[in-house]
Order: sequence, then C-alpha cells, then structure tokens
Amino acid sequence: MAKNIPLEERLIFALDVDSPSEAERWLDRLGDQVRFYKVGLQLFLAGGLPIVEAILARGHRVMVDLKLFDIPETVALAVRELRNRRATFITVHGNDSILRAAIQERGDSRILSVTVLTSFDESDMRAMGFTGTIEDLVYLRARKALDLGCDGVVSSGLEAPRLRGELGEQFLIVTPGIRPGSNDTVQEDDQKRIASAYQAIRNGADYVVVGRPIRNASDPLAVVKQIQEQMGAALA
Repeated sequence: MAKNIPLEERLIFALDVDSPSEAERWLDRLGDQVRFYKVGLQLFLAGGLPIVEAILARGHRVMVDLKLFDIPETVALAVRELRNRRATFITVHGNDSILRAAIQERGDSRILSVTVLTSFDESDMRAMGFTGTIEDLVYLRARKALDLGCDGVVSSGLEAPRLRGELGEQFLIVTPGIRPGSNDTVQEDDQKRIASAYQAIRNGADYVVVGRPIRNASDPLAVVKQIQEQMGAALA
C-alpha cells in the first residue's frame, strides 16, 4: 500500500458540529490548510450525504465515521451507498461477517475497522467482562481485521507501536484522541487513551483525527499549523 500522504491530508479534522451550515463555516475557515474531514454520527444525522458531497466538491477527502454495526447485508448496502458517494474512509465495527460484507462492497473506498474506542480505559474493560489488556484486545481485533482484508484500523496512538511492530507497514492506522498533553495528564473530556500528534505519528500512525483542540482554540489555524509541524517533525 503506497503511503505518499501529503502533510495537509494526514490531519483529519473532526466536523463534530450540529448543522451543515456550521460545517460549511469550518470549511471556509480552514480553507486548504486542512484537506481531510471526518463526518461523524452527529453531523451525518444533521446533514446526511449532502454534507459529504459538499466537502468532496471542494476537493477534500472525507472519512465517514459511522462505525457501521448491523447485519452483514445492511452494512454491505450502507457501504455501497458511501462508496458511490466517493467516501475515502468508512469505519466499521463488527465481527468477521460484518467486516467481510463491508470489504466486498468497498470499491475505491477504504474500510477501517474500529478496534477499541479511545474513550475506554482498563476499568471499562473490567466492567465489560474482559480480562486482558486494552493493548491485547486492540492487537487481536486489528490482526483479525487485516487478515480479513480491511485496509486499516482505528486505534489510539498508544497501541500503534505494537501494531506496526507485529503487523507491518502495509496497512493504515488512523488515530483519534489527539491532545496536546500526555496520557498521564488529567483531561476534561471523555478521551482517556490520548497522545500528541507527534507521539501518534512517531508510534506509527498514518493519520490523526483532531476535533476539540482545533474547534475550541482561539486561533484554530495556528493549532492546525502546530499539529502539522509536529507531524512533520515526527516523520523526519
């Protein structure tokens, strides 16, 4: 898998806003400094496929992050719709038959398997009845997804080193939970397994997904520039 990824595309801005008009304002504000955008559940419910098409019309790429989880036939049909709308990345969260159904319909889109949400920590694992570590679960789910034919995975930057070390370079790692501090820093939001953009890329991520640190900044473009500089330094 070729990975000649432009720096302005390695940052995926999470358009986690409540209306298409607010999304359009962010597209205007960030201009060509950001070339890749994530449309998640909130915005998709508010704007549907037209907002995906609006982003593509500006020449940008789109990650449709709906974490598709349903019976295989329904997932296949959903992926077909998103493929026909030229989504670059489509996230899927499911077992073997669900992932196979998504892969079968992907066309030129790329299927990313969600491993473990970055809002989870070890205490959440225990509460759900898992006895292993998050790192082990992420690794097992990633290995299974790649064996089935997924193009990549969504995982935190903390698990990326093991994924790269044991599963190789020929797949994509997309990392949410990007924050300026470290994982030991107390956070005021729901992300628990975090890394800086520099750490994530150094650890093996190909893309970072960033929302609130940019959206809540007094100077969003300055934060974008800082993140891109961090990624460039990590790649160097």
